[in-house]
Amino acid sequence: MDLQKLYSMQRQLDEHIETQHGLQGENLVEKKMLALLVEIGELANETRCFKFWSLKPSAPIEKVLEEYVDGLHFILSLGIELNFVHAVNKMKKEMENYSLVEQFLRVFQAVNEFQQEKTFDSYKHLFTTYLQLGDCLGFTSEQIEQAYMMKNEVNHERQNQNY
Repeated sequence: MDLQKLYSMQRQLDEHIETQHGLQGENLVEKKMLALLVEIGELANETRCFKFWSLKPSAPIEKVLEEYVDGLHFILSLGIELNFVHAVNKMKKEMENYSLVEQFLRVFQAVNEFQQEKTFDSYKHLFTTYLQLGDCLGFTSEQIEQAYMMKNEVNHERQNQNY
């Protein structure tokens, strides 16, 4: 996955949104943190991995991937906002044997730690943990990058239509 390319695309989207909504210079970190948590929750909801009381299957894989990249948008955006982009080239994402539920909980915990510390190490841990979640979901780097680019385009179009 070409992270620098994704950061560049995210920076353009962020600038578009900030200009469109008159948010230049405003600190949006806390709002982006909450948005990330909401997106992770939406992703978990689409997988239904925690719904032990239901027999209904997971959403189609395309929908799960779209929700996954929604979270990725906010992780990239937070890295840009806090100026961590320059130090991120590749993320190490050794896979550990966690269930999908455990991995979601690890991601939520990583967001919470990052929200409290806002350090490069906590950001890198969050990003790595999120990429591991993508592995748990069965996504390849190529699928994630392609889906990100498609959703980024949709997000630009939404802004152009006063979303």
